[in-house]
Amino acid sequence: MNSLKTTILLASLTGLLVIVGNIAGGTHGMMIMLIFSIGMNFCTYWYSHKIILKMYGAKVVTAQEAPDLVRMVANLAKKADMPMPTVCIMETNVPNAFATGRNPENGVVAVTTGIMRALNYQELEGVVAHELAHIKNRDTLISTIAASIAGIITMIASIAKWGAILGGGRGGNDNNAAGMIGFLFLIILAPLAATVIQLAVSRSREYSADETGGRMCGNPAALASALRKIEAHARQAVMPQATPATSSLFIINPLGGARGGVMSSLFSTHPATDSRVKKLEDLAKQMK
Repeated sequence: MNSLKTTILLASLTGLLVIVGNIAGGTHGMMIMLIFSIGMNFCTYWYSHKIILKMYGAKVVTAQEAPDLVRMVANLAKKADMPMPTVCIMETNVPNAFATGRNPENGVVAVTTGIMRALNYQELEGVVAHELAHIKNRDTLISTIAASIAGIITMIASIAKWGAILGGGRGGNDNNAAGMIGFLFLIILAPLAATVIQLAVSRSREYSADETGGRMCGNPAALASALRKIEAHARQAVMPQATPATSSLFIINPLGGARGGVMSSLFSTHPATDSRVKKLEDLAKQMK
């Protein structure tokens, strides 16, 4: 299923860029964007995880630099019978974590310095297990590609907006009318970026990773406690580097957590934390 989603996402990116090229430069522009999209698809598939890590300033750490964290990841990976992922740390006081990589053999687990301070050992172990579950379940490729595509779409929309502002008033009425139609189409791409994330990255994968991670670490209650703590911090402080396009990668939305309510949950990249905690507490009771 994730392979199908990946194909659909890359095909959608190609189609969107070709349409943008047609609006901006007719047949010539369309061909340029087609060539550009082919190159972008290649880069997105092979290098999207590196782009995300660079975006958040995530640095690879060794067993000498972060012995407890690397040992924790190694023990959980061995327990889950999966390859040892690369371990990264992000310098920020806001507690959070994410996983990336196109497959388990190229998996990456990234945590913030804030989460290492805010959680106790069992809670951090639960979070790491959750991220390893995403890698094991092969969620990371689709989520990373979706985040990258949303970022590209947002960038295109921003370029179109400034192009319209700086180029406004030029040309005849027909050109202005056509330009306005193109401009309106392009600015719709910005909210579409968020929709791509919501449709491509099912919130059900968070529930699945919670369950798999809870069983992996053997302590679902500790993961539930970690989610509550991270959510509380997310409500108080937004991660400076976070963007709407990449927020779905994190264990808790870094732009303010997951709000309750029907409308909020409908347009959220994450399930409500209370719902996730309830499922983990139920799992803990079952495992006793």
